[in-house]
Amino acid sequence: MTDIIIREAAPSDAATILHFITELAVYEKEPDAVKTSEQAILNTLFSEGATAHSVICLDGDTPIGFAVYFYNYSTWLGKNGLYLEDLYVSPDSRGKGAGKLIMQHLARQALVKDCGRFEWVILDWNQPAIDFYNSMGALPQNEWIIYRLTGQALIDFANK
Repeated sequence: MTDIIIREAAPSDAATILHFITELAVYEKEPDAVKTSEQAILNTLFSEGATAHSVICLDGDTPIGFAVYFYNYSTWLGKNGLYLEDLYVSPDSRGKGAGKLIMQHLARQALVKDCGRFEWVILDWNQPAIDFYNSMGALPQNEWIIYRLTGQALIDFANK
């Protein structure tokens, strides 16, 4: 029997988080997209006033996954929401219930913080993730299209 636990990440987890981010990028077929560093993770997840948070999933003493999340706001609900940026469990640890435990941990966090929503996005080709989220009772929100400004487009637009 495995001993899977979820705990809040600590600054000493920065290297582990970077490792999982890199593994996730490879899984999502974007291995060169990771531009962050251990120091950037320390600065953005663990500095005073950090707006993003992370949890670590362990099997015994071994880290097997992580999640990064932050709070957003719904004007229609007049409440914060919890937004899951990344969820990842190492391939050799999948099927043990770790992903479900992470999601349940975050769902409880959303309730404790009186959030009106718990949301995330997934790649349309990631059928294992789609099946996983469907099994939890989550519903896709097909009426919304995600738009993004990034890199030079963001700089150019901001400076017009």
